Amino acid sequence: MPLWKIAYRSIQFRKVSSVLTAFSMSLGVALIVTVLVIHGVLSDSFNKSAQGYDLIIAGKGSPLDVVLSTVFYLKPPTGDVPESYLKMFRTGQYSHIVEEAIPVSIGHHFRGATIVGTTREFFTKLKFMGDRSYEFASGENFSLSDPFTAVVGSRAAVKAGLKAGDTFKPEVAQEAEFGEEHHPFKVIGVLKPTGTPNDNAVFVDIDGFYDMHGDGHDHAHGHDHKETQRKYSAVLLMTKQDATKPDGKIVDPFAPDFNPAAVLDERSYVNIDAMKLPSVLEKTTDVQAVQPVKEIASLLSNVIGNIQMVLFFLAVLVVLVAGIGMMTAIYNSMSERKQEIAIMRALGARRFTMMSIILLESILLSLGGGLFGLFLGHFLIGGMSPWITEYTGIIVRSWHFQLTEIWLIPGLVILASAVGFLPAAVAYKQDVASSLAP
Repeated sequence: MPLWKIAYRSIQFRKVSSVLTAFSMSLGVALIVTVLVIHGVLSDSFNKSAQGYDLIIAGKGSPLDVVLSTVFYLKPPTGDVPESYLKMFRTGQYSHIVEEAIPVSIGHHFRGATIVGTTREFFTKLKFMGDRSYEFASGENFSLSDPFTAVVGSRAAVKAGLKAGDTFKPEVAQEAEFGEEHHPFKVIGVLKPTGTPNDNAVFVDIDGFYDMHGDGHDHAHGHDHKETQRKYSAVLLMTKQDATKPDGKIVDPFAPDFNPAAVLDERSYVNIDAMKLPSVLEKTTDVQAVQPVKEIASLLSNVIGNIQMVLFFLAVLVVLVAGIGMMTAIYNSMSERKQEIAIMRALGARRFTMMSIILLESILLSLGGGLFGLFLGHFLIGGMSPWITEYTGIIVRSWHFQLTEIWLIPGLVILASAVGFLPAAVAYKQDVASSLAP
């Protein structure tokens, strides 16, 4: 009979003890799986939330605050970006390195959902989660003829009770600066779930955003934007991979005699590539260029990554405690199995064979508990999925898998071998004669 089958029969003989031992192991493994998968999905979602654009042009301030405001809608904008900069990126000095420049204005809310003013290009040019395009569950993109139209994120639609065809009036996030009534917006589109913070936002046409207080009224500054230029919360930039030098006067911002005023000359072009744009803007303007992917990676590494390590450490401790419990259970059973081992030895089994059977028993218990723990962990993730989506907007499914889970199997084998060594050594040293004596 194969040794693993003998070990399995031994486990069956001590069914209750074996099941409890394996179950304690499965709980630890389930906790590890839950931590790995949820953290992996969260990290992936955070990293890919801003992959549709390369840079965020915003007012001077903390780069992380810019990301929290523009990408996650969790903070107010750090400052203003004058409309002249949008023109510089679209048709002016930096246009040769910019593929697309999309303005964003953040302010007001409706039933807890942040209102974001932007353009049609936000949904037609930008991608999310790598290379996915925005799709509509119902309706369509902003109307070309009516500036007072809105597109609602999937979760915001549920939270605010909005659907295509409904109208709503924005609410002031802080105390109102003006007493006028907000112009109503009509919802003409509801987005399909994206698993990004955009699911939580209500998007309105940016022209309507600035006219919601009345015809031509700039809500943020109390001025007519027909007389003064608008100021946006941020401008999202998609940069070109290969920039062609334009015709016209070329300005080198890194030259010793460089004059910052030359950058604002509409007849000149800045001789830089996209990688140098942040340093040039820092040197020559009153705005900054933030790399969202870099800031999100720093946030994940310095904050969320530390939390994940603590949770992972606690989960590993649970598995180690379960392993020690397994060793104790098998070790305590050795006194009951003295005669059994002695009979097998008398029938010709070698010391190493007996040791191998005990080690195999430990490994089978670990693997059995581990495999059940994998199933239990993903089952728990599926059960928590609605709650996670409700509070974070991030979609987690029970079938989401992390490659690091593969290492659980060899890890459990090593752990089982380690904790099974002591009772296996007892079996190896056991004296046949004394064990068979009446």
